[in-house]
Amino acid sequence: MKQEKGRVDLTLPVVSPEIDRYMRTLVSSTDHSVLLEMEAYAQQHNFPIVNRLVGIFLEMQAKMIQAKRVFEFGSGYGYSAYWFAKAVGAEGEVICSDMNPANRAAAEKYLTTVDLWQRIDFKVEKAQDAFTKTEGLFDICYNDADKEGYPEIWQMAKNRIRPGGLYIADNVLWSGRVALQNDLNTADSVSESTKAIMQHNQMIFNDAEFDAFINPTRDGVIVARRK
Repeated sequence: MKQEKGRVDLTLPVVSPEIDRYMRTLVSSTDHSVLLEMEAYAQQHNFPIVNRLVGIFLEMQAKMIQAKRVFEFGSGYGYSAYWFAKAVGAEGEVICSDMNPANRAAAEKYLTTVDLWQRIDFKVEKAQDAFTKTEGLFDICYNDADKEGYPEIWQMAKNRIRPGGLYIADNVLWSGRVALQNDLNTADSVSESTKAIMQHNQMIFNDAEFDAFINPTRDGVIVARRK
């Protein structure tokens, strides 16, 4: 059991450590010194990143739809942006958002090293505010912001995705909490973050304008394609 905001919060492993380790051995050829630095920083500072397996998955999703314009709700220090920037190519753009200027500085340092920073437009402000100020449609809207904001972000993003484009969100299995707590009306032990993710997931699967699936890699990644 874990404590989250004063409530008892049960968790389940989403992927067994043995399976995760095996999958990592298959992608060891993607090692790059900058990636290793970014991953080491996350481990040392307990900073949540999507990790290598999800990063490769994000890059593949972007390449499959030939994405050229990506908006990230919550970018941290640029780890997920690294994968999207690789995918969009030299003419593409990844619009990042994070409220901490130190994260922008770190992203610039890392992504400049691999010649990807010129593809980045990094907004130092709340993700929802940055999105509201940014015009046009997107090939991908990626959500890894504060979990309690997930339903709001879905509502904001879904009509700004071009037909055939993708909405992607991380942490949608939330360490298995979504499977253990499925009654929002009576489960007083459920945190607000867990409730928000459960609501977010259900809203997406109920939306007739999108096809959706959850990839259970790491902490769960939802992909919804606008029809």
